[in-house]
Amino acid sequence: MIQEHVVGFIVDLLKDGTAIIRAQIPNIEQALRRGFLKVEIILWDGRRISPEQRRKCYALLGEIAEYTDGIRTAETVDEQKRLLKMEFMLRRMEATERRMFSLADCDMSTAREFITYLIDFIIANDIPTRVPLIDNCDDIAAYMYACTMHRKCAVCGKAADIHHCEGSRIGAGVDRTKVHQLGREVLPLCRVHHTELHAIPESEFIAKYHLQKVKLDEVLCKRLKFKK
Repeated sequence: MIQEHVVGFIVDLLKDGTAIIRAQIPNIEQALRRGFLKVEIILWDGRRISPEQRRKCYALLGEIAEYTDGIRTAETVDEQKRLLKMEFMLRRMEATERRMFSLADCDMSTAREFITYLIDFIIANDIPTRVPLIDNCDDIAAYMYACTMHRKCAVCGKAADIHHCEGSRIGAGVDRTKVHQLGREVLPLCRVHHTELHAIPESEFIAKYHLQKVKLDEVLCKRLKFKK
């Protein structure tokens, strides 16, 4: 598919959510000849990365560097930053927005997505961390999803059971392999934190650790070998 990258500006927003955008097409004759009908709109975040987001990025990069290189120094952190930024660009960014970015002045949305990517990388590769990952995440929902996907406790990072939340629980003695799980709400918790949850109200436990429930979708059901 032929693509042209054109930058435009929103000139009006209607009450029904419609945006009127003005964009200059570099070659109008070529556009007419190709018959472009659809466009992809990417809303750029004009806010710059916050000091807190920058701190989280370097804390996570430090954890990765310490695990992969055996030592956390400015050099090993910079090398992991270079490698992981490239991986992030290739794997997570859309082709139309794939570009080099700097942790000094990138936008907040890119920083948020990069932090999520680093956390996913740590969870998927079972990298131990000095600080609980939840303290360095910028998107709790994405973090909870990754923990569920890899069966890691959302509180401490250890191997987790899948706790079915109130309203989604399966009765005692029921064969879970035969119960439909799609749409049920769960929490990934290790045995210690799972036991703690059952000792207090569920809502109190969730508030204490700043967690969010995860709704099982088809991808999670397949990964966890749950009946859809």
